Amino acid sequence: MHATIEVHGLRKRFGQTVALDGMSFTVSPGHVTGFVGPNGAGKSTTMRVILGLDAADEGTALVGGRPYRSLRTPLTHVGALLDAAALQPSRTARNHLLWLAHSQGLPAGRVDEVLEQVGLRSAARRRAGGFSLGMRQRLGIAAALLGDPPMLMLDEPVNGLDPEGIVWIRGLLRSLAAQGRAVLVSSHLMSEVEDTADRLVVVGRGRVVADTTVAELIAAASRDRVRLRTTAREHATMVLSQAGATVAGADRDVITVSGLAAERVVAALTAGAVPFSEVAADRVTLEQAYMELTRNAVEFRAADAEAGR
Repeated sequence: MHATIEVHGLRKRFGQTVALDGMSFTVSPGHVTGFVGPNGAGKSTTMRVILGLDAADEGTALVGGRPYRSLRTPLTHVGALLDAAALQPSRTARNHLLWLAHSQGLPAGRVDEVLEQVGLRSAARRRAGGFSLGMRQRLGIAAALLGDPPMLMLDEPVNGLDPEGIVWIRGLLRSLAAQGRAVLVSSHLMSEVEDTADRLVVVGRGRVVADTTVAELIAAASRDRVRLRTTAREHATMVLSQAGATVAGADRDVITVSGLAAERVVAALTAGAVPFSEVAADRVTLEQAYMELTRNAVEFRAADAEAGR
């Protein structure tokens, strides 16, 4: 079975709300793929469709080339964490996993292995209802790992984890990808995936707005952005605006120029007799690139909410 998750042309409505509007992407083995976008962008709905929990109106979602519902022992193909609270609170952590293992024909010894792997061995006989959110997340990840699957899908996995837990899960996800697994991790916060993901699928309004590497996304968002240091900010702003640039203040004597290549910025400043001490390409952060990509989706959602009131 090839370890690839393929989503093609997914469309889904809930009443008048368009949740998915042609969602298409591929999660390849050997990578952590960050699935990022604002709340309401369609991430959770996409994951539910992949796992057969929701039916799409159009399109296909395949795990290892097959629909999830056709898999006889799905946990041995794809492990998922969608909701850490979805467990029986009166069951102990070990019994919760034993029940899952039994349903998939997995040996009881596998339960102890994953409890050790996620750092819950000492809490194995405690009732899950008394677990903190971070411990529930670890138990949910243990369940996802139970069948030693070649594909993993985790929805907001660092939610509720302390800083030590966040470092742990980032390391775990990278190691799982290094073993050749396909790993999909969703988040509405770029900061949660930027140290983990090699690829990014950025979504907004139910569709993919970028499918790229982290480096490519930053390079594209940084295109034609120039950082200028000058003691004559107002004069520089006027001259560059007349040359067709968009100018924004960054610091007391620093401005950011976009829409004009560095050599054209220098030429315009020289022609306008504007003093300057530095002109350099300006690299945006990953967070800035993400915000730029998803701004329209967020504004659209906010406008929708206002119109619905």
